[in-house]
Amino acid sequence: MGKLRRAVSRFFKKKIVFDDLLRTEPVSRTFGFDRGVPVDRYYIERFLGENAKHISGKVLEIAESTYSKKFGTNVASYEVLHYDHSNRKATIVGDLTDVRTLPDNAVDCFICTQTLNFIYDIEKAVEGSYKLLNNGGVFLGTVAGISQISRYDMDRWGDFWRFTDLSARRIFQKVYGDDNVEVVTYGNLLSSVAFLQGLSLDDLPDISLLNKSDADYQMIIGIKAVKRLKK
Repeated sequence: MGKLRRAVSRFFKKKIVFDDLLRTEPVSRTFGFDRGVPVDRYYIERFLGENAKHISGKVLEIAESTYSKKFGTNVASYEVLHYDHSNRKATIVGDLTDVRTLPDNAVDCFICTQTLNFIYDIEKAVEGSYKLLNNGGVFLGTVAGISQISRYDMDRWGDFWRFTDLSARRIFQKVYGDDNVEVVTYGNLLSSVAFLQGLSLDDLPDISLLNKSDADYQMIIGIKAVKRLKK
């Protein structure tokens, strides 16, 4: 029913006037999901596509395996992390912020998109990601830099952080080591405004406008971190 409702909503959606800068209410409060594909998904999937060669072996994702299956190659198993047994897809049950609940050296790649913004103990979550990976394993994560509050998450477990490339790099380097972390930023003024307004990719006159990168408008930050044990 929800998919049908969204499809009908997109069919009857209002045309956007892009020169209206005096708007105080967003076009959508659901990140543009009710209008099509949200703008941030363009960058998230671009990051994963650019790092697809690392998505192999035992691949872990949180709650589901959507991106693992879309971008993975030579995947030996699709692993799912969940905090309890309510998710029947879960192959690993544990708390990312509590390393005592997580197995050691369990996976070769950990895809963690748009999750760390909603975890208060961010440094412990990064430590948890490190423990889960095999030696040589790769963490591929994205976090929001510029975004509205996710009301759904805020009212349930919390929406805590917005990142910059500097904060993301330092947090991961502290756990993975300075030479094992790469951070990339995506976004510009147009994409940031469009996302805050709740526009979708379908609303934009030209999606290629999203490709220009402006380091002062970091909408999405991509993090690649490699676990390399000290000899």
